[in-house]
Amino acid sequence: MEKLKFIHLTDTHMNAPHTENMFSKLNLAEKVKSVFAHIHDSKVSPAFVVITGDLSHEGNVQDYAYIRTIVDEGSALLNVPVYVVLGNHDHRAPFREGFLQEEASEQPYFYSHTIQGVRLIGLNSQIKGHHHGEIDTEQLAWLEETLRTPAENGTIVALHHPLLNINGMPADHLLANREQLGAVLEGTDVIGVVAGHVHTNNVGTYKGICNVAATGTAFGGEAAEDNQFKMVDFCGYNIISVFEEGITVQSVTLPGMQEEFFRFSLEAAAAHNE
Repeated sequence: MEKLKFIHLTDTHMNAPHTENMFSKLNLAEKVKSVFAHIHDSKVSPAFVVITGDLSHEGNVQDYAYIRTIVDEGSALLNVPVYVVLGNHDHRAPFREGFLQEEASEQPYFYSHTIQGVRLIGLNSQIKGHHHGEIDTEQLAWLEETLRTPAENGTIVALHHPLLNINGMPADHLLANREQLGAVLEGTDVIGVVAGHVHTNNVGTYKGICNVAATGTAFGGEAAEDNQFKMVDFCGYNIISVFEEGITVQSVTLPGMQEEFFRFSLEAAAAHNE
């Protein structure tokens, strides 16, 4: 018997209108609006939406204030809460000031919410100035304590950097301490982990738990010749259903031209990460 459905979005890379950066001409906020409209028109009726990071592309306070309006519009359209976590392109202080409308702070943003018996835990895996991620000791201790008490219908963990090994993606772009995090999750009521960062759909298991790394709304990524990685025009989301025995994942793709936006070498990406 199905307990609930929720929507997993990721890597929206939005900025406020008139921002000048490499993505400013791609109308990425309009893509997010289109996703919310598509979910509404498809009659999916999710219990909540979670966006797993890279909300903005190097955003400032104004960007996050604008992103909040987009998120609030989507939340009102679907009549459900929308939760977010931060990615490597996000910035904590501007996010707290612009999106959360609270005092600016570099403190990690993490939380636990329960919706219809399903507990959603959001973690902050970003490390300032780096592409790879890590869950710090404060969050690991909090997570371990939180998971001591099971939720009625299980727990979903949301973070930006995947625990999975992703083909074509350098390991130093992923979660550096996945073994530590996996040890905390193993044997608990966690039924799924949702992530982003890699701009490709990947579903697998880690420590016996279903892990989902989604493609994102801004663009898709795929391996190209000569050890290159290319970004293409793509927009999608996942519908995740929670059952008594676990979860299922349905990937939805909005119509697009698959036009190539840009590409980069994996060696250059690794060097940039050092």
